[in-house]
Amino acid sequence: MKPRHLFVQILAVLVALPLAGTVARAATIEVMETFDYPGALATQPQKITDHGLITGVFIDAATGATEGFFRSRNGTFSPPIVEPNDDALFTQLRGVNNKRTFCGNYNTSDGISHGFFLSDRVFTEFDVSSVFTVVLGINNAGDFSGSFINDSTGVQEGFVDIGGNLINFAVPVATNTLAYQVNNSNQAAGYYIDGSDGLTHGYLRDSDGNLTFPIDPPGSTGTILFGNNDSNWVVGRYSDASGITHGLFFMTPGDFVTFDFPDSFFTSLNGISRQGWICGRYTDANGIDHGILAKVNPHDTATPNRNQIAVPVKPANPRPEIPRVAVPAS
Repeated sequence: MKPRHLFVQILAVLVALPLAGTVARAATIEVMETFDYPGALATQPQKITDHGLITGVFIDAATGATEGFFRSRNGTFSPPIVEPNDDALFTQLRGVNNKRTFCGNYNTSDGISHGFFLSDRVFTEFDVSSVFTVVLGINNAGDFSGSFINDSTGVQEGFVDIGGNLINFAVPVATNTLAYQVNNSNQAAGYYIDGSDGLTHGYLRDSDGNLTFPIDPPGSTGTILFGNNDSNWVVGRYSDASGITHGLFFMTPGDFVTFDFPDSFFTSLNGISRQGWICGRYTDANGIDHGILAKVNPHDTATPNRNQIAVPVKPANPRPEIPRVAVPAS
């Protein structure tokens, strides 16, 4: 399917309450075009560079295989990208930086999930765990983030690797923690599963290791944060009690902007560049996922809400119970 140039100015809904003495205004997200990987049953963009290159995942309509792709700024697509050791028809490209180093994960027939990097057509495997590792985001310095199951405790934790130093962590109330992106200031964004209610909630991790959580728009029954840029603007999605999934954008926790693609029950915003270009997807009435390229205008957002406090958290959660694996959302 050819790219569809929309240039639709869509009014997003600001759901944060204004602080005293301020007036909440609506931000705008402009949909520039939608696109589909050729021959895909579903197209699921994941991240976007400052140069406009998009990486993502598609499902092959002919084989049912999950494979990676990238899309250049001019709209041309790469051939399908499959990790050479993938013998389970499952490779996902999750992140990319300005140097065109890609990261992701693939499965093998023994049920193990492995992380990998791809640079100059060379694949490099990366495993923290013997059973489950995913690399979900990478910044321009080559620092990266993801999730793994700790072999010692059985707990699924998040991690950031900064300058070759891997730091694992878990939100204290979580059974599963996933770190989806780390920006050039080593600030990370992701989500966790709460051990008390089983719901997903967003969190932020600053460069000192302090966690801000839970991050949820009002009415959310499940929040996932996928990406943050160098200004720490964050994108993601959340679901509500009616079963609708909304795209999500904020500059500071508490100032949430909800975005819905027209006539769609599912919208996800997955990656954001330094300039505010966003990639994501929507689902149509037939249940088919299509890629989105959009641009955010942040200048009409409300005054930042600085009431949410970051919580210092140094060690990872030491709980001995073995939770279910949280397969990373796309």
